Amino acid sequence: MSSQLNYSLMVHGGAGALDNVKDDKTAMRYLESIRTILEHGREVMELGGSALQAVETCASLLEDDPVFNAGCGSVLNEHGKVEMDAAIMDGRDLSAGAVAAVDNIANPIQLARMVMTESEHVMLIAEGAMRFADHCEVKRVPEDYFYTPDRIEQLKQARRKGKIMLDHDDTEADSEDQKYGTIGAIAMDPYGNLAAATSTGGIVNKRLGRVGDSPIIGAGVYADNETCAVSATGYGEDFMRTVIAKTISDYIMIMGLDAEQGTQAGIEYLSRKVTGRGGVIVIDKHGNCSSGFTTKKMIHGWIQHGGETFCRF
Repeated sequence: MSSQLNYSLMVHGGAGALDNVKDDKTAMRYLESIRTILEHGREVMELGGSALQAVETCASLLEDDPVFNAGCGSVLNEHGKVEMDAAIMDGRDLSAGAVAAVDNIANPIQLARMVMTESEHVMLIAEGAMRFADHCEVKRVPEDYFYTPDRIEQLKQARRKGKIMLDHDDTEADSEDQKYGTIGAIAMDPYGNLAAATSTGGIVNKRLGRVGDSPIIGAGVYADNETCAVSATGYGEDFMRTVIAKTISDYIMIMGLDAEQGTQAGIEYLSRKVTGRGGVIVIDKHGNCSSGFTTKKMIHGWIQHGGETFCRF
């Protein structure tokens, strides 16, 4: 599909060493999923959809793919349960919605969108978020929807070691050889509106109630038409302490930087202040796409100014 429309779209599926991708077949599985989801986002744009619609669609599709740590691919906490976090933000007026520590919801990003549009709040958590889901007649899915063989085995390994583990961690690897599982989507539509969405299942064997950066506005997600849209993936505590998404937006605003320069400034700050691990995708108000990460790799892809689709680790 080709178009003269000026829109941009980016998605990511996690950062880290990705040493678990040891063969071409596995690598292609990740990249084909990213490419297919970007093409769905392209279709949303081509049919006149907004940036907000595009990021919700792409994030939902990423949640539906069990290879990514969000939605049905979410990792399990210390009690063998799923607790998911998600947030979405509209750059037009800084509207945002977020949920944290939710379960039995196939697409937390869609529930986050409902918090934004159907409530007076920005974030709902745990039981309160689930009651709101019932109020909005969101269908619940059974627990076994989330129990994939890989996730069950990861929890067993973490329990044997007596520690938390990150998504797709190599059992023999150290902390630098881990994959940080989060998915995200950002977009600029033909009208110049920006939007961002981030969703995650968190960390394997995490403590009950642990919340990372993904649902925190300004940390794991941010969008402002005056600057940029950002989605982050990494060790959440590092991203919360640096408020990395808003920090990148501020660099762009205050210093007049573009997406690439703002990303570089943000990643340098993340490294310098907390030796942060992970990465970000960024689209600035002109539709320029950029990515940066402190880990060895990051699964991501982009369509810039309605052009070709690119995917890479």
